[in-house]
Amino acid sequence: QLQAFGGGLVQPGSSLRLSCVASESSLDYYAIAWFRQAPGKERERISCITGREGSTYYADSVKGRFIISRDNAKNTVYLQMNSLTTEDTATYYCAAGACSTGYFPAWGQGTQVTVSS
Repeated sequence: QLQAFGGGLVQPGSSLRLSCVASESSLDYYAIAWFRQAPGKERERISCITGREGSTYYADSVKGRFIISRDNAKNTVYLQMNSLTTEDTATYYCAAGACSTGYFPAWGQGTQVTVSS
C-alpha cells in the first residue's frame, strides 16, 4: 500500500517535497517512480529510483529541478521539486515496480500540486 503526501498550492519559483510511504511492506527492493498527470494530458513518468543501487532517472521536463531520493529505514521515497512552474501543475502519483521495464503494478493515490501566482 503506497501513499503519496505533500502536495499543495505554491507560487512559481517555489519548492515542494512529496513523500511516498509504504505502509504494509518494505520498499527496499522495489524501484519507485513518480508520475504526474495534468488535466487533458497524458500521464508522464518524471522520475524513478532503483531499489538496491538507488540509481536515479529523470524526464527532461524535470531534470535539474527535481530530485528523487529514498530513505529505506523510513520506507519512504521523496521527490524534491524546485523552481516550480505552472507547467508542473498536476496530480502526482508514486508507483512501485521496475525502472528499466516501466512495469509498475502498485500505485498510491495521487496528491495534487498546483503552481499558481
